Amino acid sequence: MAYPELSATRGPDTIPDMPVTVTAPRGLAGLVRPLRAMVAEVLRAERRRAGEISLVLADDAFLRRINRDWRGIDRATDVISFAYDERAARPPVDSLAASPVCGDLLVSMDRVRAQSRRYRVTPGVELARLVAHGTLHLCGHDHARARERARMRARERFVLGRAREEVRSIERALGSATASG
Repeated sequence: MAYPELSATRGPDTIPDMPVTVTAPRGLAGLVRPLRAMVAEVLRAERRRAGEISLVLADDAFLRRINRDWRGIDRATDVISFAYDERAARPPVDSLAASPVCGDLLVSMDRVRAQSRRYRVTPGVELARLVAHGTLHLCGHDHARARERARMRARERFVLGRAREEVRSIERALGSATASG
């Protein structure tokens, strides 16, 4: 699938009461609603609320360029998260509910396909995991140290366990896009 032009999806799936936008290549518009639901489930599990969150589905070339330009790493990656205010990403526990999560998530659909084969899961499950992973980053989680990595993986498993219906919806939408494209 080519990703030369990314355009924001408009229409009934762009719901104004939750400020999460999804930008996807043509043919993947059916992922908008389930991906927004996945982000919402992660935020619920973290007892956080959505501020402005943008989720972009792209390809390896796009994520490689962003990774190189913003992180100085000249290779593609599966997901990149940019919190709009990284200093506010992890507020004190007593103010979590008052602190909206704002940021950008970029996911490589090329990595989704490759990693789904490597990890022996469906592309829908891998896409859901990457969206959960990126959203956890926006909530302030990291995995630079072993203890952080263990905590973040545990949060991923917990969220994916709670989000079974969202994962199934992502799988159906991705399967429909693959079948028709």
